Amino acid sequence: MSTSATPSQTVGPYLSIGLTWDEGPHVVTADAPGAVWLRGEIRDGSGDVVKDALVETWQSDPSGRFHTPGFRGLGRCATDDDGRYAIRTVKPGVVQDQAPHLDMSVFARGLLHRVVTRVYFADEPAANEADPVLVRVPAERRGTLIAERSPDGYRFDITLQGPDETVFFSV
Repeated sequence: MSTSATPSQTVGPYLSIGLTWDEGPHVVTADAPGAVWLRGEIRDGSGDVVKDALVETWQSDPSGRFHTPGFRGLGRCATDDDGRYAIRTVKPGVVQDQAPHLDMSVFARGLLHRVVTRVYFADEPAANEADPVLVRVPAERRGTLIAERSPDGYRFDITLQGPDETVFFSV
């Protein structure tokens, strides 16, 4: 038996086999007060869509609380053949003086580990300007962390590499 280390494997491309579940994209039911969709697409450094990625979100409820009875706070969705994901949720509340945000992990081919980012909301400019994490991000890069309003909720696209790379955090 060898005692030497073995090379790491990437986290993809078989995410949909074991990491998704039917209710994963539905943090809340369609009739939940304030239900919105968070939709986007994931692109690689060449600008090509990543059709074998998975996003996972974690958030507070609208009152800024975690582990609320009846509120899971966790969403998980694989990308489709066009690199798109969709999570039905509610806008989170303020947590410890931080602007409303979701934490998001991205798993994809070629990544040795997940990458972690935050999703802030464009319609919260005052809260975003005061958020202790967001203000530490260089001003020219903050836009990569802002979800824009869309007809049925918010849009948040992710770029894994390159000049428009989404800001990822070391956790």
